[in-house]
Amino acid sequence: MKSILKLTLSLLAFTVFIVGCESTETIETSEKKEVAGDHGSDETEILKINKSSSIVEWIGRKVTGEHNGTVDVKSGELFLKDGKVTGGKFVIDLNTIKVLDLTDPEYNAKLTGHLKSDDFFSVDSHPEAKFEITSVFEKADATGNTHKVSGNLTIKGITKNITFPAVIKVNGQSVSASSDFNIDRTEWDIRFRSGKFFENLGDNMINDDFNIKFKIIAE
Repeated sequence: MKSILKLTLSLLAFTVFIVGCESTETIETSEKKEVAGDHGSDETEILKINKSSSIVEWIGRKVTGEHNGTVDVKSGELFLKDGKVTGGKFVIDLNTIKVLDLTDPEYNAKLTGHLKSDDFFSVDSHPEAKFEITSVFEKADATGNTHKVSGNLTIKGITKNITFPAVIKVNGQSVSASSDFNIDRTEWDIRFRSGKFFENLGDNMINDDFNIKFKIIAE
C-alpha cells in the first residue's frame, strides 16, 4: 500500500510539473517574410531601445528540472506613426548569456559555456540573434495582451517568422513592449538531447520548447 501511495504521489507531482511547464503557449513558426510598411517616411518616428531598461529572460527545461537566465539587448529601435507602433528591430548579444539559477561558480561557468557551444547557440560563429517586426496589430485577449506581433527571428543564421501576443503601451515619446512565450529550439537547428532526433534519452532529454520573456523600452 505504501509503495502504491508513493507511486501515486510521484505521478501526481510529475503531472503538476508538466502542466506548469506548459502553461505558456508555444508559438508557431513559418518561413521568413518581407518587412511591411514604409518606415522611412517623414511621419514615422524612430525610437531607440533603452538597453539599460530592457531585458530578455529565458527558461530551458529538461526531464529533471530547469535552468533560467538572461541575455542582453545590444541595440534596436521601434517605429512609431500616429501614436502606434508600426515596426521595429533589435539585436541580442549572445555573448552576454547569463545563468541565474546556479550559484556554484564552476557549474555556472560550465553551463554558460555549453550554451555558447555548437550544441546550442554556436556563439563563436553566430554571436548575435536578431528580430525584425514584419507586422503588428491590435488584438486584446483574456490574459491582458493588447497586440499580435509577427517578425523574423534569426538564430544561428536561420531565419523563421514567428507570431506572438504582446502588451504594447505608448506614452508620448516612450514605448514599452513585453511578451512571454515558448519557441521550439529545433526550428533553429538546436538539437542537443532533443527527443525529436535522439532515442532512449531517458532523464537526459531536454525539452524542445524554451521560454522567452522580454520587456523592451524605447524612447
